[in-house]
Amino acid sequence: MSSVAVRNDLVIGVDIGGTKVAAGLVNPSGEILCHNRNPMVASEGAASGLASVTTAIETASAQAVIAGGAHTLIRGVGICCPGPLDPQTGVVINPPNLPCWRNFPLAAEVAQIYRMRVKVDNDANAAGLAETLWGAGRGYRNVFYATIGTGIGTAILIDGHIYHGRTGAAGEGGHMSIDYKGPRCGCGKPGCIEALASGPAIARRARAKLDNGRPSALLDLAGGNVDRVASGMLGKAAAAGDAVAREVLEETVELLSLWFGNIVDLLEPDVMIVGGGVGSMLEPFLGEIRDRLPGCCVNQRCQEIPLVSARYGEDAGIAGGAALGFDAASHDSSVEPVAGSSKVPLPQPEEHITGRAKH
Repeated sequence: MSSVAVRNDLVIGVDIGGTKVAAGLVNPSGEILCHNRNPMVASEGAASGLASVTTAIETASAQAVIAGGAHTLIRGVGICCPGPLDPQTGVVINPPNLPCWRNFPLAAEVAQIYRMRVKVDNDANAAGLAETLWGAGRGYRNVFYATIGTGIGTAILIDGHIYHGRTGAAGEGGHMSIDYKGPRCGCGKPGCIEALASGPAIARRARAKLDNGRPSALLDLAGGNVDRVASGMLGKAAAAGDAVAREVLEETVELLSLWFGNIVDLLEPDVMIVGGGVGSMLEPFLGEIRDRLPGCCVNQRCQEIPLVSARYGEDAGIAGGAALGFDAASHDSSVEPVAGSSKVPLPQPEEHITGRAKH
């Protein structure tokens, strides 16, 4: 009888959004070996939402075909999900874009189905953990991570662990105000950095300048419609020498410099990492932000702190979920069932969480 090698060092990372669920198989080096994307049914009740998640998990497990005929056992599952949520209990409280779940015990439900410990956290915390384990923060003890996109999310990692605070709500650096007379943020506070330097905020400032009649390549990129100017257009226009785009991005650099200066004064991390779609666009300006830090904080050694781009781009959610999965598995090697009951009928986990290479 021929022997079959067994591999049990992989996890599944799950990234839940308002309209999609992505899941991927990730190895201990943080490499995403395969991934899938499925619709998220967020408006038809808790069971339908859970079924969307398990479909993504099972699709990823079915892709676990390892060269050489290895029999693959999934070590853990980690899920990044929109908040608010409780990372200690894995309960999703009331995310605005996931109306299917209200005080829903997501971690316990998934753990009951697959008989392994499951960890749930928000996207910024999860992505920050992934960067700390495998990305731009590897080798650093204390990490500050910011993802800049439609909003601004942040994570604080101390000695390699996510800092959640007393109730799990810490790390909301995007809602740190830098101008008490500034624009009202969606959270209700005035002058949050999210209201000033996120993608929509950058686009609003660009449109305001164009409304004053200034010529710009941004109008060409937007098909002549000012209302269609989006933040992603500014990087391309600025690179081509467009004055309006460059001006808006310089303003953004100034705002972020002040914000990062506050972060340095508060946390003095070993490294600061910038991810997200807008964060990628701002990569050419990170050196300028770092150059401005001495004028934005009291720490005289602020420029010793690296300010770098994240390793993970669009797949940050999957990598983040996987990082949570590895963290959960490292704290609990047991595969005993977790208390709770499945909301949807699913086959036993062995039929889904194992896969054998085809010859």
